[in-house]
Amino acid sequence: MIAALVELDANGLCLQWRNHLGGTPPAHLPRWLLMKILAYRIQATAFGGLDKETLRVLRQPKGRRLASSDLHPFEARIATTREGTKLKAGALLAREWNGRLERVMILDQGVAWNGETYGSLSQVAKAMTGTSWNGHRFFGLLGGALLLTALQTLLAGTTLPYATRTIVFGLVVLVAVMALREKRT
Repeated sequence: MIAALVELDANGLCLQWRNHLGGTPPAHLPRWLLMKILAYRIQATAFGGLDKETLRVLRQPKGRRLASSDLHPFEARIATTREGTKLKAGALLAREWNGRLERVMILDQGVAWNGETYGSLSQVAKAMTGTSWNGHRFFGLLGGALLLTALQTLLAGTTLPYATRTIVFGLVVLVAVMALREKRT
């Protein structure tokens, strides 16, 4: 979707602006800046925007300094899920990526992968894929996805071919969705 922005004319960009940001774009914005703003908004919607700590730092009034307890606002912090559940040091997360089982270990401060230490799951996901990802989403730590991640890890540890594991995983997801729909009715 982001790559398609390059192909749009001025009217197409205005339509995308209205769809993603509402209203009309400021008339003085050059085309290249319009595309960058739209691309950021689309990416933030898909993968999550800036974290709370970064937003807090950016919203500081001009000339105002952070409190002394906030002198290092970007230190590595204890990994937690979106629901606030802390991931304990020593916990292992696994994700199959490009046919390989990748394992990540939660440390007291940060995350370890391939002999390197990273400040967040998002940094590991970027190092793994070369693309910016929401780390929680990449490792399946959002909501009910935790159970699915456990299933993927279990399947990845088997000798089943990749295609078979994918089919089994898909069937389990399908059955779970059907069960949830029945429960709602």
